[in-house]
Amino acid sequence: MAAHRYMPNELLGRLVGSRLYSVNFVYDYVQLQFDRLGSDSPILTCDAMPTVTVVNGTYVDGGPGYADALRSLITATVVSTEEATGTGLSLEFDTGSLALHPTLAELTGPEIANLTGFTDGQWMCWRPGEDSFEDLA
Repeated sequence: MAAHRYMPNELLGRLVGSRLYSVNFVYDYVQLQFDRLGSDSPILTCDAMPTVTVVNGTYVDGGPGYADALRSLITATVVSTEEATGTGLSLEFDTGSLALHPTLAELTGPEIANLTGFTDGQWMCWRPGEDSFEDLA
């Protein structure tokens, strides 16, 4: 049997229709927790901090208003996702968006993000130089 080949946006796209219900800032990363129909409880852990765009602007980690902008997405529903080399990961919500494509200088460890919490055991870990971040080699 052939190994399953990773398809960009296949797992991330499963967040469409999910509601962001929790934003947890943990030391040098952030965890975004989603709820969705069924028993899945997806968690997107961002080891590189995402850029946040909401109605009043775009915010980057460390800048004024960043945490408030990220928290303002709580209760927002994911309407689309995108994953591609050169752009990384993006989540479009009904009230804003998140983009995750760090520069090499912004990397804090060997991982950029991971997505877990699906009852079927599917998960993904994004690293520099691999998959949708192959441009960060």
